[in-house]
Amino acid sequence: MSNTPYNEALAGTLIDRTIREKIVLVAVADPREADEAVDASLDELELLVDTAGADVAARMVQRRDSPDHTWYICKGKAVELKQLCLAVDADTVVFDNVLSPGQQFNLEKLLGRTALDRTAVILDIFGQNAHTLEGKAQVELALLRYRLPRLRRGAGAKLSQQRGGVGARFGGGETKIEVDRRRIMRRINKLERDLDALADTRELQRKGRGRSGLASVAIVGYTNAGKSSLLNRLTDSGVLAEDRLFATLDPTTRRLSLPGGEPVLLSDTVGFINRLPHGLVESFKGTLEVAALADYLVHVVDASAPDPEGQIDAVREVLGEIDATAVPELLVFNKADVAPDVAKQLVEDHPGSVAISAATGEGIDVFLRTLADRLRALTVVHELVVPYDRGDILAAVHREGEVVSVADGPDAWTIRARLSDASAGRLSEFASEASP
Repeated sequence: MSNTPYNEALAGTLIDRTIREKIVLVAVADPREADEAVDASLDELELLVDTAGADVAARMVQRRDSPDHTWYICKGKAVELKQLCLAVDADTVVFDNVLSPGQQFNLEKLLGRTALDRTAVILDIFGQNAHTLEGKAQVELALLRYRLPRLRRGAGAKLSQQRGGVGARFGGGETKIEVDRRRIMRRINKLERDLDALADTRELQRKGRGRSGLASVAIVGYTNAGKSSLLNRLTDSGVLAEDRLFATLDPTTRRLSLPGGEPVLLSDTVGFINRLPHGLVESFKGTLEVAALADYLVHVVDASAPDPEGQIDAVREVLGEIDATAVPELLVFNKADVAPDVAKQLVEDHPGSVAISAATGEGIDVFLRTLADRLRALTVVHELVVPYDRGDILAAVHREGEVVSVADGPDAWTIRARLSDASAGRLSEFASEASP
């Protein structure tokens, strides 16, 4: 592996693939929270740990009204956790909560092994799956922002440097902590500048697409809901679609023709998850804004998931963070072949939604017709008078919109068509007085 700044940032975060570390999961839950909800969250954390390349050896749950300031769990429970780690020969503990740098340090000192939180595991997975320059920059920025307040002096800093693997990924500062901190801050500032430049480039590309008059549709949804599979089904795009969390980080845009013939731009996005770390949302805002600036959202939900409604809420929470709640959405319940009864009930519970299977193609025709109808409802019917010698304009109207009617006149066609604002503006010189 070449010694690049990105690889350096990941040096302490990527999993040593030669071993499968043993992990103890820990959750601190409100006494009023249902057991099922706590178990579901730990199940998801276990899936995250597995995706990261480690195995869960045990679980521990403590009920308390508020986390302990020093240990997150109480001191007695922390001692019990240490004994559990010794009993199962655990390498690392992972909390289903966000640990402060101080809590993380105190736990590592007491336990004699690395303590991580949910955020660290997600960052680790993102680090493994980033491939493009922008994706790597976004991940590195999030990693460095996470590491910066966790730089430590002294003997405690060496704990996480004793071995590789999951347990070594975020611990360990250096004796020259001030130098280290300045170096990281310089790198953070450079990454922020680079991502701003990439955002400017993306804005130019977006304006170019806007001039094309094509509507933009963004596919959003919980991680592993089947977004990439749907994009592949619709456009034969060849996007990686794996049954694992966060398999896709980099957005992909493809052209799609709807049943009426009108083309749209369809974009895949990074998957969301419950309690998606705020630092990741901040780092990936440039990528996520494809959803905020879309004309329509296709919100894909895994109908076979244990809690589809919870996934819907989690996705909408992130959409709120990126100011995308105003964008209209079409709920699409995927994997109807796996859970047909559940999918049917979800469609009944959410009027206007559709059920599909991206794997088998079931319901895709209904989905496309529904999406086409929704997009048409967003456009206005414009009337254009186009001279017979301007066949290029007639072709453009057919290409960019939905032609409702064409009437022959003495010198020109009178065309009524549904057009986007961008297309209508560009063709305004041909607008009739009857046009809106």
